[in-house]
Amino acid sequence: MVTRRRVVISAVVVVLVLAVAGGVGLWYFFSGHAPGAASIDQAAGAVASDAARAGATLGTTDGTWNVDTTIGSYSDYSSAWAGFRVQEVLSNIGNNTAIGRTPNVSGQLTLSGQTLSAVHVDVDLTSITSDQPRRDPAIQRTLETNTYPTATFDLTAPVSLPQAPVEGVTYNLTATGNMTVHGVTKAVTVTLQAQLKDSVIVVVGSTPFAFADYGMSAPAAPVVLSVSDSGTIEFQLFFTHS
Repeated sequence: MVTRRRVVISAVVVVLVLAVAGGVGLWYFFSGHAPGAASIDQAAGAVASDAARAGATLGTTDGTWNVDTTIGSYSDYSSAWAGFRVQEVLSNIGNNTAIGRTPNVSGQLTLSGQTLSAVHVDVDLTSITSDQPRRDPAIQRTLETNTYPTATFDLTAPVSLPQAPVEGVTYNLTATGNMTVHGVTKAVTVTLQAQLKDSVIVVVGSTPFAFADYGMSAPAAPVVLSVSDSGTIEFQLFFTHS
């Protein structure tokens, strides 16, 4: 009887240890602090720290500017990127913020004086990854990147700045355009901050989204109890003059 009791107690202890270890494992793979939203000051700082550009001056801001992916490093998100941010609830962990980002962004904008007249941006969704790799297969399934590999944004109305861009001045702007994700195009309003820094136009911004608006359901995984049905599309971009 004593021996049986010891066996039962030992089994219970083993189960508890495994449960705790499992919880720690989930915490390791899924928790922690997701990187913060893009900051115009931090993004401009990445330009200022680039020896090839520091102190550069520009004769005119008029003309076409192209997305430059050579500034900063994606390893610390100081380079150009685009992605999303959503809230989720994880088993044994609770509330958590999930992000997905990619540095594979291309596009251009057109400036004339104080008017931003055109913007086109392409984002390669096949390369989007999250802050925790175990989420990534679910993200790719949700986006169906085999069928819809690219997201796009096109400005649909000119944006007026208070003046032609001045070095070091941050402009708070709102832009309207068409965003295409998962084969669905929606009119969106994007909140922007822009700054001319050492001959580079730095732009950070965001816009809310709902999965259902683009014909998608929120990503699912065994340890994910729930994912918010809406979130934020966010980006950090650098443009250099053609």
